Order: sequence, then C-alpha cells, then structure tokens
Amino acid sequence: MNTLACIKRVPETGAKIVLTDDNQAIDTTSLGFTISPHEECGVEEAVQLAEETGGTATVLTLGSPEADEQLRTGIAMGADEAIHLETDGEQWGPRATASAIAEGIEAADESVDLLFFGNESADQENYQVGVRVAHMLGLPVVTGIKNVEIDGDTVVAEREISGGTEVFELPIPAVLTVKEGLNSPRYPSMRSKMQARRAEVATATPERSEANDVEMIELETPERDDSPAEVLGEGPEAAEDVVAVLEELEVI
Repeated sequence: MNTLACIKRVPETGAKIVLTDDNQAIDTTSLGFTISPHEECGVEEAVQLAEETGGTATVLTLGSPEADEQLRTGIAMGADEAIHLETDGEQWGPRATASAIAEGIEAADESVDLLFFGNESADQENYQVGVRVAHMLGLPVVTGIKNVEIDGDTVVAEREISGGTEVFELPIPAVLTVKEGLNSPRYPSMRSKMQARRAEVATATPERSEANDVEMIELETPERDDSPAEVLGEGPEAAEDVVAVLEELEVI
C-alpha cells in the first residue's frame, strides 16, 4: 500500500506569537517551526501502514524553501520519499493550495492508495485543503478521524462524536483528515535525522492556478488573561464554592 501525508510548516504551537508592526504577518525572528500536531499523526499513520503492507510512504508539502526542514523531519520519522512543491513563501488560499497538491499527486511516479491530511493546520485552521483535494481527485473523504484500519480494499475510519463513535467504510483509494490522538508519533533518532539530511527531495514549482480565495485585512493576537487563579479551598469544604462557580457558568 502506498501512502502519502501532506504536511505544513507552521510556527511552534506552544510559542508566543508576535505580529509585525503592520499586523500583516507573524514576526518569525525568534520563532521555531514545526509540523502541525494533527499532521504528525498523519505522517505516523502513513508510515505504519506502509511498513505493515510493504508499500511506500511519502510526505508532501507546499511552501517556501525553508519547508525542506519539515519534509526531512517526515523522512526521519520513516517516510521513504518527499515531494516539495516550492513557493516564494507567500500564503496561498485553500483553493489554490489544494489545486497545486492535487496536481502534484497526479504527477507523482506512483499511484497513492491512502492520502492523509491533518484535520486542520495549526496556523490557518481552514479545515478545507484535504476535502478540496479529495474532490479534485474524485476520491471519497472522511474528516476528523481518530482510528484507521484496513480491511482488504476498504479502509475503516472512526470519528468521535458526542456520546459515541461514527464508523465509515471507504473504498481505497481514499482521503482521510486525521486528528491528534490517532496514534503516538515516533520521535526521530539522531541517526535517522542525519540520514534524512542526505535524502533526496523531489521538487517542483507549481503555478498558482487561482487568486487567493479571501483577502486578509490584518492579523490580531487573542487577548491573554494573566490574572492569578483563585483557590476556592481544599477538601470537602470547597465543594459548595465549586458548585456555585459551576452554576454561575451555567454548567449545571
């Protein structure tokens, strides 16, 4: 089985975000970059399935030349191949991104049985690219997946819902957008990182087929609440105060 996981270079998810003076971009002067957590699980699942079935796992990204770092992280995690759809670093809208990825997949040397996307990226959170790619390729898709099993020519995907689980059976090839918790992504060893540095990465320069879907006016950082926590008490004596707070929040 041949698998492919799409990843994106994003700022470290736990870092403090500072904007440029014009509020048009994130100030990356002191930021590290990583792969979105959902996408790390997508890479791990793609690698595991390829290992179990004797297939190949590929990681693909659309992004600036610096995104080569995240592709090599994917290789260090066990991916066999990497594809870099290289841009000048400007943000692409979900429609243009999906179109370039779909064309890149169609142009690949080998067909792909399962495509993995993060349910949403850690920066834009558009929830669109995986679904759009599936539509462009004419493949079935299920989003928000937390468990994957292969049954012959069918993939069984589970999605958590309030009070239970939804189970979907899709014919292969198919597209899945996955959520953090699907698995425990492996931590690349130093040896695998060194090997990944020497690995060959296939590159292509896609043309943006369409203009950006939306126009960005400016970015805003969320307000931070740095007020100290209020201790209601300790032991059974605090129970009444806890109930009062829950009632105030209309939780009970």
